[in-house]
Amino acid sequence: MPNRVAAAELLALARERAGMSQRELARKARTAQSVVARIELGDTSPSWATLSRLLQAAGFVLSAGLKRIHVDPALLDDVPRILRLTPEERLREAGQVSRFIAAARRV
Repeated sequence: MPNRVAAAELLALARERAGMSQRELARKARTAQSVVARIELGDTSPSWATLSRLLQAAGFVLSAGLKRIHVDPALLDDVPRILRLTPEERLREAGQVSRFIAAARRV
């Protein structure tokens, strides 16, 4: 299933570029206007088939591709240490990081 936010933005963009209202798009896609509204609001995550059908009704084609994610190996160096921590120690460390970030934002 597509990500709710991505699906919402994608559908709204396609509908607007097509110059259609939610009601017009729904009628052309043979669904209810409320379905289009819930997707665009991010209240629901459409299936690939539903999103594809709605985008096609707006005059667009949905396609997917793969993109390799490159992770800096240095980011993983601390993982073994973190895994050795108890749940309490992890919470304490997360709290310290949170306070550090909050303080850094105030500067």
